[in-house]
Amino acid sequence: MKRFLQAHATHPDWRFALAMVQPQLEAQRLGAGGRPACEPTLGWLYLTDHYASEAEALLAELQRHWPGVAWVGAVGVGVAASGVEYFDEPALSVMLAELPAADFRVFSGARPLGRFAAHTAQVHADPATPDLAELVADMAGRTATGYLFGGLAAARTRTLHIADGVLQGGLSGVAFSSEVALVSRVTQGCQPVGRTRRISASTDNVVTALDGEPALDCLLADLGAAGREPREVLPQLRQTLVGLTDPAERSDGSRSAQRGAFGPDTRVRHLVGLDPARRGVVVSDLAPEGLELAFCQRHAEAARRDLVRICAEIREELAPEELPLSATLPAGGVAEAPESGIAGAVYVSCSGRGGPHFGAPSAELQIVRRALGDVPLAGFFAGGEIARHHVYGYTGVLTVFRA
Repeated sequence: MKRFLQAHATHPDWRFALAMVQPQLEAQRLGAGGRPACEPTLGWLYLTDHYASEAEALLAELQRHWPGVAWVGAVGVGVAASGVEYFDEPALSVMLAELPAADFRVFSGARPLGRFAAHTAQVHADPATPDLAELVADMAGRTATGYLFGGLAAARTRTLHIADGVLQGGLSGVAFSSEVALVSRVTQGCQPVGRTRRISASTDNVVTALDGEPALDCLLADLGAAGREPREVLPQLRQTLVGLTDPAERSDGSRSAQRGAFGPDTRVRHLVGLDPARRGVVVSDLAPEGLELAFCQRHAEAARRDLVRICAEIREELAPEELPLSATLPAGGVAEAPESGIAGAVYVSCSGRGGPHFGAPSAELQIVRRALGDVPLAGFFAGGEIARHHVYGYTGVLTVFRA
């Protein structure tokens, strides 16, 4: 069985935080009789932006202590571990895995994949990179499954990502061969406030008609403000986002917003303006005719329900004999790791979901822990999430490695 090790710590000085992490990892690495039970080959390093200025020194110390380990990671406004999040405070989360060196390849703009047969890949990226969406789609096209998972670095200080070095700009990550079995799901954090409509007229990111009706009128109707002036409902407008779906990519063949929830094919984008002259709305992404659009808002309870749902789906896929489809999470308890079939996990959540959005500190990660068990987990709170060949917003991307 492949072994994953994980540790996390918080301290104003990264040196002290790392000094707390290293003994945790070493203790997990040793087996009976004090002999090494795990020889890590791949490591994940997630650090909050409080440590961003010292990222090179932090990575160098890890590389010195763990020679032969390849490293990937990113900076975030928060980092995640099993059952706990550190949001808006100095902290780091580290995970190590023993994987055959032939089954993964760390890559970056300066270090291409070459002839490595990538089945899937984890990607970290700088959100300021030009044509980022196209780069992500191109990277997905270089994998056999077309499936990526990961996120965009997020920082108030210095935005960076890690691929055996500290990088800025572009994207990097680690590709896996078909021998590395994993399961990944996207969980949505927004709920539609109206029905899904097809974009019938638009120019770039300005949508002027939905199902043949003025887009601004559709928006006001969904907010219960039909016939009113936009300035009269500004508070509601400021809380409203847009969910975009390509019908050609939808997995279930139905309009998800009509069910009161978004599926994994919907990408949430900001509503950045109005065009009263053309009765249009302005979206923070290209919105060509033919896409489907639903206005939406952040919704904590819907986010909790959807996170529980994807955790149950993952456990069902990994261990169906232990968890029937109708099963629910253990009441107040934690799922047992041996039954889960999970060796380790990576969770990337939107920075807009962290902290108080789930109602209490670490509530989001506690939901994951109750569902999956106390398995090694590392992750971060990102400026955008990557799944399949898209960049998402206000979502979580949970990926687990089979035991």
